[in-house]
Amino acid sequence: MNDAHPTDDDLRDELPHDLQPGEYAGPYEFPDNSRRRRPALIYTIIAAACLALWITERHSSALVNDGFLWAAVLLGVVALFSFTSGWRMEVDEKEALVAAQGAVGFAVGHASAQQVWRGVRSRPTWRVLVYSSEDPPRRRGLVLVDAINGRVVEHLVQDNPIEDWDV
Repeated sequence: MNDAHPTDDDLRDELPHDLQPGEYAGPYEFPDNSRRRRPALIYTIIAAACLALWITERHSSALVNDGFLWAAVLLGVVALFSFTSGWRMEVDEKEALVAAQGAVGFAVGHASAQQVWRGVRSRPTWRVLVYSSEDPPRRRGLVLVDAINGRVVEHLVQDNPIEDWDV
């Protein structure tokens, strides 16, 4: 066999190790948005160092110029945004599903929760899609649940269109 030209028997399509279904170890835990505060601290330290260099060395060094001031300002703004958008999530997807069921007003069968962000400060929100428990489901709903306080932000409920799959 020539290693330069593999045959069809040599090629195998397989999932990466971390995506193997047999390796599943439990429920997925969504990362908390408060992790954004760590880089905010790093940005703040670098911005302070740039500002300190600009203040102390701008007249005596050929390497320190107004770019250090602009870098300090830009990094300060990014640090402020990162810190203020680092919300601590108090509501997990299970609690969001419970809040969604209360908002739609019918018994929920299948449901799915997805984490999204709202607004300029990236407030974490659960987007929950729910279907009624009948087979096939007669109603469906989309509910936005705030991931910080569990308040239902918006919800939409409508009849589920019956689809004919025997075409």
